[in-house]
Amino acid sequence: MGGRGFMPGRKLGADRLQLLILALLKEKPRHGYEIIKALEEHSGGYYAPSPGMVYPALTYLEEIGHATVTDDGAKKLYRITAEGEARLAQDREEADAMLDRLARIGKKMERVREAFSGEEEESSPELKAARRALKQALRDKFDAPRAEQKRLAEILERATREIRGA
Repeated sequence: MGGRGFMPGRKLGADRLQLLILALLKEKPRHGYEIIKALEEHSGGYYAPSPGMVYPALTYLEEIGHATVTDDGAKKLYRITAEGEARLAQDREEADAMLDRLARIGKKMERVREAFSGEEEESSPELKAARRALKQALRDKFDAPRAEQKRLAEILERATREIRGA
């Protein structure tokens, strides 16, 4: 992904994840699992940090005084502190940008899932069949030579223009 704190593989560096956690804790106190789920929901399922990333981040935030923790039954409930709020205020623009980017990625991923699900209720049987046939034809040509891929791209570009009425 690159940019705005996102890294290949892990997707977020530890310091950026801590900043997102502070933003979520500013909204309301949360359990670790709720933080994972909030990020997953915010990103439309694109980004769900592992417990192995979230819980050490929460421990670190507690150790440096940016969060407090209280026992809530068998779980721990985390709250942002005044120091955590000051840290978040320092980089609020970056935190908001990352949250916005996660939301945009989530919306894009949802459109992709819808496009490839084949479950569009409003589509005619003919359009569904044509969509399936196109997807299969493209899968069949996945490893085609470069010249063939170029030819396919030209066909798809022409079809796109025609569909749009251009």
